[in-house]
Amino acid sequence: MSTSPKPVKKVPIHLQSAQNRVYIKNGEIVNHDKSFKADVYIEDGIIKFVGPPSEITIPGGVRIIDAAGRLIIPGGIDPHTHMQLPFGGAVAVDDFYHGTKAAIAGGTTMIIDFVLPNKHESMIEAYDKWRSWADPKVCCDYGLHVGITWWSKSVSEEIGILCKELGVNSFKTFMAYKGLYQLNDADLLDVFERIRSLNAVAMVHAENGDIIAKNTQRLLAEGITGPEGHELSRQEEVEAEAVHRACILAHQMKTPLYVSGLTSKSSAELVGRARRSGYCVFGETLVGSLGRSMNGVRMADRIYYVTSPPIRESAETPRQLMKSLAYDDLQLTGSDNCTFNKEHKAKGLNDFTKIPNGVNGVEDRMSLVWEKGVHAGLLDPCRFVAVTSTNAAKIFNIYPQKGRIAVGSDADVVIWNPNATRTISKDTHHQACDFNIFEGMTVHGVPEFVLVHGRICVENGLVRVAEGFGRFVPTPVRPPFVYDIIEGKVKPTADEQHEEKMNGNMAKKFAELDIQIPPEEPIFDGNLAGPAISPTSTHTMLGRVDGKRDMQESSFSISEELDRSSVRACIRVKNPPGGKSSGFW
Repeated sequence: MSTSPKPVKKVPIHLQSAQNRVYIKNGEIVNHDKSFKADVYIEDGIIKFVGPPSEITIPGGVRIIDAAGRLIIPGGIDPHTHMQLPFGGAVAVDDFYHGTKAAIAGGTTMIIDFVLPNKHESMIEAYDKWRSWADPKVCCDYGLHVGITWWSKSVSEEIGILCKELGVNSFKTFMAYKGLYQLNDADLLDVFERIRSLNAVAMVHAENGDIIAKNTQRLLAEGITGPEGHELSRQEEVEAEAVHRACILAHQMKTPLYVSGLTSKSSAELVGRARRSGYCVFGETLVGSLGRSMNGVRMADRIYYVTSPPIRESAETPRQLMKSLAYDDLQLTGSDNCTFNKEHKAKGLNDFTKIPNGVNGVEDRMSLVWEKGVHAGLLDPCRFVAVTSTNAAKIFNIYPQKGRIAVGSDADVVIWNPNATRTISKDTHHQACDFNIFEGMTVHGVPEFVLVHGRICVENGLVRVAEGFGRFVPTPVRPPFVYDIIEGKVKPTADEQHEEKMNGNMAKKFAELDIQIPPEEPIFDGNLAGPAISPTSTHTMLGRVDGKRDMQESSFSISEELDRSSVRACIRVKNPPGGKSSGFW
């Protein structure tokens, strides 16, 4: 019997168009679940082939990119932007052209912006207004969330129209901005119930608006009017209380919950505990809080960093949030890009309540997550892809059209140089604002090529985009990634293939550091307080292995015992050790 190998049948490529034909060779593809060596062929905006070069015949006239030593990753998806948003008497200076151009420059190929109707304004009319702003200007694809800023029978009816006819599956509620957007608990329950009936996704801005209003009144009366008053009015526990309450309210209605814009360690812990107890909740943190803290920022400059929830003071918070992404307490990174120039910010110089909220981030999100996550040893490249692209695609039901390098997916592709560096500056960024909160930071991880629908828009630092080239992408209801949890088909845990890969890759390192994984116990029972460390458990941590508390840690912790050990290990721990809770309230 012959043992000679069978000849490989090559796949011929029959060209339908002379446009958007790109062949990427010699790179390493990184998806959220695995990485592997393969070539990629793109035609007419779609990935047509992924595999070894021996299995494809490439015709002439195709642009060939040699990606040796580079990673081929799905374009980033930023699930949290506010382009040209009217706020506090000003309009965000990054419109849909400048904002999406900057996104592409940084390796993001899709944004999801927020329609925010005024109180008593029709949601449909507001949606149409945002579409009229975006459609002529976007350089990359975009989707829309819609804010629920007031509640009535007509709002309930319009949510149904948005879901069934207009391509929206996510709706944001606000527990803050008293008198403007804030809903009370009774309205939140009604909203969540309606969203669940449509198989959509509930989003929430989680801060206790009543506490913020009371604190603001007190601070102004005491003469505290500068930007420092902003964070003083909405400290960590003000965010954590609302996160906890939102999880309970949504769980009562059996509604999937997406908690947007988390900025504190305590809130991330709460989301993780809820998930490990079976709640269908997803957590997003922001690049502003991952990339920096307020520690060391001059008082005179703090006005430029004002956003809600605020960037925290503790120098340890960015690393703690990145670890929460690593072990799947949090699942996504957004930018909350809402840029105002210095002159706009100065309107609140003597009254922090008048400072327009928002910072930059859409351009620098990918590189900063790589720098603070992968380069720092807290994330592997697959997890990087998950938290910057794939998880958003799954939650908003556009996967695998977006968020994956695979045959049939949109050719939104980034060729990523993990070793190259760049220095962030307002003088070189593509955003319209006249400052950058990451000014002077040098980051590893640079997008050398960025393809949007197969068109090369970034090539070795040169950005070439077309206004209006992007398109609106509908987000269908009932995303399986979300509703399989609600319906009990899967548990709300990390992707099992990624988890196994991550555990395998880190096992040797953990053994060297004598890190042991604690036993499983249920830990979220509606009590805000977390579990204590059992005196019999071994709980050595990465980061600090001396058992001493770092005094730069966040000032507020769900559990004082947990806070005594600086940070948890970088793999996802299903359940921390048990013991009687110390309680907070």
